[in-house]
Amino acid sequence: MVFSGKLMSLYFGFINFFLIVLPENIRDYFLFTKKERIGILGLIGLIIFVFILPYFYPSPKISTDKKEFEKFKNEIAQLKTQQRTDSFSHSDKREYKQEENDNEETSVPHENSVKTALFYFDPNTASSDQWKKLGLRDKTIRTINNYLSKGGKFRMANDLKKIYGLREEEYQRISPYVQIENVVEKENKDEPRFTTSSHKDFSRISDIDINTTDTSALIALPGIGNKLANRIINFREKLGGFYSVSQIAETYGLPDSTFQKIKPHLKVNDVLVRKININTTDANVLKQHPYIKWNIANAIVQYRLQHGTFKSIEEIQQIAIITQELFRKIAPYLSIN
Repeated sequence: MVFSGKLMSLYFGFINFFLIVLPENIRDYFLFTKKERIGILGLIGLIIFVFILPYFYPSPKISTDKKEFEKFKNEIAQLKTQQRTDSFSHSDKREYKQEENDNEETSVPHENSVKTALFYFDPNTASSDQWKKLGLRDKTIRTINNYLSKGGKFRMANDLKKIYGLREEEYQRISPYVQIENVVEKENKDEPRFTTSSHKDFSRISDIDINTTDTSALIALPGIGNKLANRIINFREKLGGFYSVSQIAETYGLPDSTFQKIKPHLKVNDVLVRKININTTDANVLKQHPYIKWNIANAIVQYRLQHGTFKSIEEIQQIAIITQELFRKIAPYLSIN
């Protein structure tokens, strides 16, 4: 108590000296009542007590039993081994299932010694070995044989699409080589008439104008079925007509081998190409053209707004993102009138 009294006297003496030095307008902030002084001292004492309390209660020591630690390590090792085993087991099951799927659904040329090759064939008389040599799967070959054994007939290459399980890429690969022999019974005659879907009879067909032809004329070409014929017509409509026969090769799903077969018999009248006026058309209409993306359409319109109407088609080459290759592709479809 004596010590506390001396401490308080010393504290108040220091405060009184400090208050004498301070200006009067600031001095009021440092004046405390007796109760406030006792509260401050109590708070300081509580802070000191809390600060030194941990020194009287040391933290409990962590057990370092070596046997328990080794046991724990062994359990972790066993758990990792079990996880690795389970992982391998699942992987083996997936591989086994994948092998089953491959054997059942996919082509497995490694299962036989026959190398695939393309040759002209009649699907109504082709043997299983011939189908296999063409690269078809055993399951598809069995489906074809069942179809023929029940009286089914292939009258054109497009009829192969009736076969369940025959993939589009398989059809596209073998259809140009289909050569069908049909016996047509005529009234009072029993003469055979031969028709073919190969280039053998195709040489007699007149050249086709790809800007005016319809799907029926296209289907008569080797390798062109109903689906590809419709794709060519739809592509032509979106473009606004073809200005070159080579554009046919851009049709989605058309194999290059098929295009090379039909190319010599195609012609084009580029006068029929529909043109887009770049001085009046907005970006939303421009971007609908297959060769003009949104950024190109927007750039053309923005350039027109900044520099005025185009004086020539060549002027769009001033736009940085229009390359020479792109200009050559889109120029036949543009006009300034």
